[in-house]
Amino acid sequence: MMKQVIILSFFIVFLFHSSSTLAQSPAHSPTQPQKPIPKAQSPTTKPVLAQPPSQAVLPAPSQAPTQKPLPHTPPRKPTPKPAPPNVTEILDKAGGFSVFVRLLKNTQVVNQIENQLNTSNSLTILAPTNGGFSSLKAGALNGLTPEQKVQLLQYHILPSYVPLQNFETLTNPVRTQASNTEDYPMNITTEGNFVNISTGIVNATLSGTVYSDNQLAIYRVDTVLLPLGIFGSKAPTPSPTPAPTPAPLAHLKPKKSSTPTSTSSSSSAALPSNSSLAPKAPKKPLNLSSTTSSSISPVAALDESGVVALTSSNGVVIGLVVTGVAAVMSILG
Repeated sequence: MMKQVIILSFFIVFLFHSSSTLAQSPAHSPTQPQKPIPKAQSPTTKPVLAQPPSQAVLPAPSQAPTQKPLPHTPPRKPTPKPAPPNVTEILDKAGGFSVFVRLLKNTQVVNQIENQLNTSNSLTILAPTNGGFSSLKAGALNGLTPEQKVQLLQYHILPSYVPLQNFETLTNPVRTQASNTEDYPMNITTEGNFVNISTGIVNATLSGTVYSDNQLAIYRVDTVLLPLGIFGSKAPTPSPTPAPTPAPLAHLKPKKSSTPTSTSSSSSAALPSNSSLAPKAPKKPLNLSSTTSSSISPVAALDESGVVALTSSNGVVIGLVVTGVAAVMSILG
């Protein structure tokens, strides 16, 4: 039994060897010996030596990351502000406003206009033509003071921009750049497409548009706008009334009498004199005036008091009374 097992195992080895030989190429190339696979070496652990305890090393403070400088950008140039309109150039280019332009320059009102336009203020100018100035009375402008000329020009300037279609929305009296609306009133009314202006002295109408934008408007007027504060008629000052002159004394004619005694007495009463009354006995004079002295005769005292009475306000009446009293005294004496 043992032999059979050996034979069988030998036969199996032979078959295995034969099959491997047949699987090779016909050239029967010799088999290359296989290299032995190296075994992985186990890592050798080094013995750890005991080290003395070292002080703990503090970590270095971390520095903040440095920011990279931004690239330098040049500053933006501000947008240049557009220059305001030049009023004198506009009027010179339009033509027919040389007198108005000359007054604006001589009074330096044009500088006020430019300063207001530079500060973004808006204006409306009512520019009178040369024909409007020529229609004024001779010497109307030469007789004005420098302050009045400035007020006259400022009376033609409204302190806001008024488009042509907005004149009907204005409230009268319209405010100008002159002093006030009491001395310098201006009323503006519209009738259809016409704009009428009244100053209280003259009436005018806008005859055209010279220039207009969102800041400045210049309109043509054919009449110089004369304000009441400068050209208005002032009430005359009352002259002092003269004192009333006293009425002249009426000449008294002596009355005719039937007896010669009354005639002589009347004549003596009409013309009293000291010489005709001298022979008569002196009597105590009447105290008709504080200026009469006791040494004066009665007729003379009456005559003097009559003269004093004639200088009073009621000279006529008192003179007649004194004359009558003198006549009675002459008759009694």
